[in-house]
Amino acid sequence: MHYNGAAMNLSIDDFEYDLPNGLIAQHPSKARSASRLLRVGAGTIADHHFSELPDLLAPGDLLVFNDTRVIKARLFGRKETGGLIEVLIERLLSEREALAQVHAGRPAKPGSTLHLAGGLNVRVLGRVGEFYHLSFSEGASVLEQLERHGSVPLPPYITHAPDAADERRYQTVYAHSPGAVAAPTAGLHFDEPLLAALAQRGLESAYVTLHVGAGTFQPVRVKNLAAHRMHGERYEIPAATAAAIERAHNRGAKVVAVGTTTVRCLEASAAAHGIPVAGAAETDLFITPGFEFQVVDRLITNFHLPGSTLLVLVSAFAGIEPIRHAYRHAIGERYRFYSYGDAMLVDKMPR
Repeated sequence: MHYNGAAMNLSIDDFEYDLPNGLIAQHPSKARSASRLLRVGAGTIADHHFSELPDLLAPGDLLVFNDTRVIKARLFGRKETGGLIEVLIERLLSEREALAQVHAGRPAKPGSTLHLAGGLNVRVLGRVGEFYHLSFSEGASVLEQLERHGSVPLPPYITHAPDAADERRYQTVYAHSPGAVAAPTAGLHFDEPLLAALAQRGLESAYVTLHVGAGTFQPVRVKNLAAHRMHGERYEIPAATAAAIERAHNRGAKVVAVGTTTVRCLEASAAAHGIPVAGAAETDLFITPGFEFQVVDRLITNFHLPGSTLLVLVSAFAGIEPIRHAYRHAIGERYRFYSYGDAMLVDKMPR
């Protein structure tokens, strides 16, 4: 789904920036809420710590979280020919089947068997676009096999092998519904004491589920934004969440999305109706400058890769120039970037 307008004359090059390698966070902060928080408002910018978030929000505002749970989606092994392979699950199709990226010297052939860690034999049923359709026909379900034999699918810019700390910290404390192969990273800053402080402040909370796919790390391969097509992602909005958003709007409270995945979920659902509709669906919504946000008023988000669809979304939300200025400030102040990095609290650009 695409939205045309003046912004469609933009190039992905308009969303590039230079980041020193030393600012790419390789490990999480010692405590979740000890990360830094850059406050970006209308013509203002201020440095905070994430633990100060309750003071930056108003009683009665509604926080909406993505409760997806990261699965151990990365597997290693060999093809029948002996070549080394790496499998990254994109999404679960059923208890026995999944779509996946398969990285190998040569493409895996339909009908062949992949011999993976733990004696796991997986059959290649065919191709679905850039992904492979795999069958886990033996033993336990795909999810159980991944939990037993897989590893945490850390992003490619994190260079260490995942360890026990990553299993704990590359997961939100409120993760509930398994299916994501990348964490909704804005949520990684919340811990139980902070959630309690937000509730005591009078903030309300609600949840959606959007299973983040491996495509979130796929680069934009075209210059013109109008030519880019997003990968599809499944989401679900509970009836209680849709009702909470409607009540917040009716009382004039702000809806605060925790993460770009939450924004995509809520805005995709509301695109045809003006308010989110409860239920399950799939979205390939690409939010670009010129998009009219109907649900979300404020956004909590991490710092994103240059030339990424996530940076384009944040720029659509707050304005291209304010975000450019914010990123320059963050680099100058040596904020930590990407999944394990620091965060921003961003206001929606006035219409």
